[in-house]
Amino acid sequence: MSKEELVQTLKEEPSKIDLLIYEAIFSDKREVLLPNLKEALKILGFSGKSIYPLYREFSKKFLGFSVPAFNIRGMTYDLARRVFKVAKRLKVGALIFEIAKSEMKYTRQPPLEYATVVLAAGFRENFDGPIFIQGDHFQLNRKAFFTDPFKERKALRKLIREAIASDFYNIDIDASTLVELEKKDLMEQQKYNYEVTAEMTSFIRSIEPENITINLGGEIGEIGGKNSTPEELRAFMKGFEQCFQDSIGISKISVQTGTTHGGMVLPDGRIAEISLDFTILKVLSRIAREEFGLAGAVQHGASTLPENYFYLFPESECVEVHLATGFQNFIYDHPALPQEFKEKIYSYLKTNFKNEWKEGDTEAQFLYKIRKKGFGSFKKEWWDLSPQIKETILEDLEIYLEKLFTALNVVNTLEAVKNFCL
Repeated sequence: MSKEELVQTLKEEPSKIDLLIYEAIFSDKREVLLPNLKEALKILGFSGKSIYPLYREFSKKFLGFSVPAFNIRGMTYDLARRVFKVAKRLKVGALIFEIAKSEMKYTRQPPLEYATVVLAAGFRENFDGPIFIQGDHFQLNRKAFFTDPFKERKALRKLIREAIASDFYNIDIDASTLVELEKKDLMEQQKYNYEVTAEMTSFIRSIEPENITINLGGEIGEIGGKNSTPEELRAFMKGFEQCFQDSIGISKISVQTGTTHGGMVLPDGRIAEISLDFTILKVLSRIAREEFGLAGAVQHGASTLPENYFYLFPESECVEVHLATGFQNFIYDHPALPQEFKEKIYSYLKTNFKNEWKEGDTEAQFLYKIRKKGFGSFKKEWWDLSPQIKETILEDLEIYLEKLFTALNVVNTLEAVKNFCL
């Protein structure tokens, strides 16, 4: 179908989007249908937006809420629909859908597919706020970079082009993988980080669409490592400002305050409680805002934290909170998910990823860490779960989302966000 035919079809019967997005991903018409559907949704008023104007307001003063950024690895259309449904009911406008560079590979969701699925979900729920789609952890592989920096930079630029063409108008550049903590001087530690971040920021500014300022972030400490310090933040920003010559740079900075991606898993598969340093988070947010004109600090690896922690992010003036593994866990561990289906995935992972089973890890630890890769290999089976099973899971997810939106204080932000970003 042409984009014109798709527009007419969706105008006459919006629910047809359910079948069309499925065909766009799994049928032999994918190469034509997916981009045509993306264009049809744009004509109907559903395209990606930049959250930059809102973050400029954050740079002037903290607005009292922390923006949740959702990494959706599996059941993407269904989960995105439910996020939009709850957001619409609670009048939430401050929310982001994102996917990391690494997630694109193991979930088999390239930029065009992810963006189209999210936009289709927004259309299906008739969400009338701006839809923010973000490239998370657009990073460089440390070993590959120090072996051939030109090749690794070129690969990242290629991904950035592809993402921007798919309406990813929010991108987190992550060169924190290049930080050299073994060096004594902080500027030397952060040198490759701020140089590459400045380079990629300039590249993005040179190719961004007319009348769109892509919202960009940097990162000073790899998540899961040592906690970030004010001195590291200042060193990174000083170096970045020396290297970056354009007028609009990054607008936020990701920091490390004690979390790990996926959480710290115990031998029995449970998640250990961690001590998150909300004090340093607030200090870093204020330095970012008051000294460098950024919107504030960003918290990664938050979705496995206890629910009562989320109320502390707005209190800590954290501008953005990234949420991924918690949603994955919600699906995998929900009693409605058929045990035989889960065991089928686990059996496949134990056979095909046994080389990633770290010495000393129990089976429960191995499966917890690796089961994210079950979304890509079984993508169609996840989509084909019965409506009854999915509805049972998603009804419970609604309750979690309501708590999350309330804790992060983004309820009733829709009109304010629309004023800035539409």
